[in-house]
Amino acid sequence: MKKSIYIGLFLLLSYSSFSQADTSKVEQYCQIIATPRLLSNKVTIDIDFGEEKSFWSDTRLKTYDGRLKKFNTIIDALNFMGKEGWLFINAYPVRDNQTEIYHFAFRKLFLKSEVKALK
Repeated sequence: MKKSIYIGLFLLLSYSSFSQADTSKVEQYCQIIATPRLLSNKVTIDIDFGEEKSFWSDTRLKTYDGRLKKFNTIIDALNFMGKEGWLFINAYPVRDNQTEIYHFAFRKLFLKSEVKALK
């Protein structure tokens, strides 16, 4: 009886050990939007990952310990994205009345399983 249980466990474990993970990758994109603050030299940084925004949910970027992530300058935000593995693609300004709003586009490769978990 013990022998058949051991054989069954061995077959079950060996079957699961041969399963392969999906290693195909997919590109994901994001955008940093830098808006100048009124009567200040500082800017407001928004990062758009393409997620759905809702009035009821807080989608602001947070640090690993749960605090709100704040950036000192545009360069601080660009350095942060580089440390997170995002690759810079393009930057362009958009003029809105008398202010210029700067947009920075990034891309990053993710495993398909990571993208499904992020959504």
